[in-house]
Amino acid sequence: TLAATILSSVATFTNAEGVTSLTAENYASLTDGKMVFIKFFAPWCGHCKKMAADWEKLAADWEGSEVGLIAEVDCTSEAKGDLCSDNGVNGFPTIKYGDPLELEDYEGGRGYEQLAEFAKENLKPFCSPSNLDLCDEEEKATIAKLQGMSVEELTQAIDAVDKELAEAEDSADKSIEELQKEYDLIVDELEETIANVKKKHSYGSMKSIHMQKVNADGAKEEL
Repeated sequence: TLAATILSSVATFTNAEGVTSLTAENYASLTDGKMVFIKFFAPWCGHCKKMAADWEKLAADWEGSEVGLIAEVDCTSEAKGDLCSDNGVNGFPTIKYGDPLELEDYEGGRGYEQLAEFAKENLKPFCSPSNLDLCDEEEKATIAKLQGMSVEELTQAIDAVDKELAEAEDSADKSIEELQKEYDLIVDELEETIANVKKKHSYGSMKSIHMQKVNADGAKEEL
């Protein structure tokens, strides 16, 4: 039956603990129009296992929500595609939230109460093609313009933005490299100055003799 088919389809997106499992294939469809709270994990990760029960409880709270989704991505699975690398996941667990296409880092606690409070405050509906009633007139006009573009036009527009972002990152990397060189130069000059000042004033001998005299005075007082 249709109902059985739908239930079977949904089951493929949910793991044994009831948490929606995102993959490269289902990410767009399952997150469309929703604010998300996603745990990127590895099955062998101890910290991931420790917070698993609280994450499952949180997912149960939001099950069936039309505005928010609690989900996870197994970064060891081939089904993940580029989800983990594209979102800058370097350790586990990494938790991110927000617009599915512009995820932000979650830096809060990993206990249920902290996670639940954060989700309540941040997983709220936002303007999108799926939530036009939340958009102002300018946003609606922008979305209408984008919807009127062909796949080829959208691809070109996306490529242009990606190029601009890559150029900005490249420029930042070059600036950081120059700053690093400047920093290294300052550190080298400081170390040389410190060495010269100590040598000029026989600083090592000065401190050694000072300690000897202090110890000698102390010994006299004891007598």
